[in-house]
Amino acid sequence: MLDNQRRLSAARLTWTLILGFFLGGLLTHLTEMFLPDSAARTFLTTSVSASVGPFSMDLVAVAFTLGPVSVYLNVLTLVGIFVVALVARSWI
Repeated sequence: MLDNQRRLSAARLTWTLILGFFLGGLLTHLTEMFLPDSAARTFLTTSVSASVGPFSMDLVAVAFTLGPVSVYLNVLTLVGIFVVALVARSWI
């Protein structure tokens, strides 16, 4: 029972982060489209990025390359994660 709860909470955390990143990206895109050039727009849309890759694997029958994988984090991304976390907490 406890192992099942850990898996459920890990899945919930993963989905919360994924949906939060998408919502934050949407908020960032909308802010860039509709907010005029100002200090607020610069503050909200300035991001820090981290990337990993490319990762290549060559097996005898199959070869693939993954990457680079990048994550962009800004204030609106954190707001998106927070909103999704609140909604997930209230539903589940």
